[in-house]
Amino acid sequence: MTVLLWILAVLAVPTLIFALWMAGVFLKEFFKSGDGGSEAAEKLGLLPAERQNTDLAAPLPAGWEAALSAARGGDWKPAAALLEYIGRDWERRSYATSLLGDIAAEEDAWLLAWEAARPDDPDAALIRARSTVDLAWNLRGAALAKHTTREQAEGFHRALARSREEIARAAALNPYDPTPFITEIWVALGLGYPHSEMDKLWAEITARAPYHYEAHYSALQYWCAKWRGSKELATAFAERAAATAPLGSLLTAFPLIAHFEHDESSDSTADRTPEMVARVDAGLADAATADPAHPRLPELRHLLAYYLALQDRDEAAIEQFKLVDGYVDALPWTYQGDGPDVAAYYCRIRNASAEAAAAQAQPS
Repeated sequence: MTVLLWILAVLAVPTLIFALWMAGVFLKEFFKSGDGGSEAAEKLGLLPAERQNTDLAAPLPAGWEAALSAARGGDWKPAAALLEYIGRDWERRSYATSLLGDIAAEEDAWLLAWEAARPDDPDAALIRARSTVDLAWNLRGAALAKHTTREQAEGFHRALARSREEIARAAALNPYDPTPFITEIWVALGLGYPHSEMDKLWAEITARAPYHYEAHYSALQYWCAKWRGSKELATAFAERAAATAPLGSLLTAFPLIAHFEHDESSDSTADRTPEMVARVDAGLADAATADPAHPRLPELRHLLAYYLALQDRDEAAIEQFKLVDGYVDALPWTYQGDGPDVAAYYCRIRNASAEAAAAQAQPS
């Protein structure tokens, strides 16, 4: 009898392996296709996962891509003209310099040429500061601290320490600009500035731009439990920002982000509470009042679409999805991994809302 059982077990192994392989193939295809596609989403003209842009949260403003492409090709003059045109629009300035800083962190020959031609140009100095911080974070990598090597950590800390000099120079060359101080938040986060130093840095920023979206996003990361704060500190910071900011500033995004950063629940119950519904409603009012050209408005819309979907407010969710579809480099999608995984997750949530909204619209 024992021999027979062994024979049956051996014969069953290939069958089990095949079944597991088929299950893996099914799951991979399921997530890759974004819940197998959605007829309802297609009828609305929404794009499949493979057509989602995973590098941006929204289309770039007119003329920006040409300046970025020129920088990649070694020509600094269009970037200089872009920042001159943006002037003291601090939201757009910080966004443009973050994109240019990313490019310079990879290849800075064009920035070196700019610095040689205009040695004390505050715009070039700002991009240098941003790129130095970006380079430090590139050296570290995106893995959790326990998966970061000693060499990565040491290189990261050395580069961040050096970046402080570049940041100070950029701030001195343009004393009105909050962007160097916003850049320094990522140094504070990485090097572990004490809370008192972060408070001083925050005072410099808010004296120049009290309702700056990127500044608040960066500071919220510092105050999160995963970095230098706690759930309580992050939530208090986010709630205070949302309560004191005028409508249209988009700062209602931050209670939602603080919740997202610390939500360890395995279902959507925590996302459906009266408090969360009120936060989403506040975000909808904020988005409706904001300048349609605000460079960070799509980021709030991505969050609203996600939480409206979790709250089964599917028609409202689809209205937000329509406004951002095609671009998925935004919370909450970006926490799902690499580009294809991000697009698949976005489409899965979006498609479920599209199907539910279509079902609700059917006559009973």
